[in-house]
Amino acid sequence: MAAKKILMITGDFTEDYETMVPFQTLLAVGHVVHAVCPGKKAGQTVATSIHDFEGDQTYSEKRGHNFALNATFADIDPADYDALVIPGGRAPEYLRLDAQVIAAVKHFFEAGKPVAAICHGAQLLAAARVIEGRTLSAYPACRPEVELAGGTYADIAIDGAVTDGKLVTAPAWPAHPAWLSQFMAVLAA
Repeated sequence: MAAKKILMITGDFTEDYETMVPFQTLLAVGHVVHAVCPGKKAGQTVATSIHDFEGDQTYSEKRGHNFALNATFADIDPADYDALVIPGGRAPEYLRLDAQVIAAVKHFFEAGKPVAAICHGAQLLAAARVIEGRTLSAYPACRPEVELAGGTYADIAIDGAVTDGKLVTAPAWPAHPAWLSQFMAVLAA
């Protein structure tokens, strides 16, 4: 597979695993990955959080690592990228309020480029109004947003993933093997 240039839009309190694992995996297989956050520059960091499933009614949250950004959001042009990755965690909750982030997300769908979103990343997709008529997965608490945005929520196992055209989604970090495998297949197509 030819190397692709991939944009990852992240932010403070993004899910640690859902940011670091795809970033490192995509780099390891030869892709160029630029991790950006609105209002931050290359070399700065975003705080991550670790969401775990410990038998409570929802996930627990612990402080994760500091994740170093390697590009500056203000300097990127989505047209320069072949694909988009949207990690979950709490970051999508506020990223969806940023008009430039919404415009970037819309670009990838309008241009027919591959997009991978996991967990709460569906909140950003719903806000960008790009999921109408699509089937996708997300963290179960995001089901209402998926359905209100006109998407069909795929109620799958926590370690599963769904591909609908060039959109690859999964419910949470336990799905990394399936999610990244399906995303790499879409990238290679």
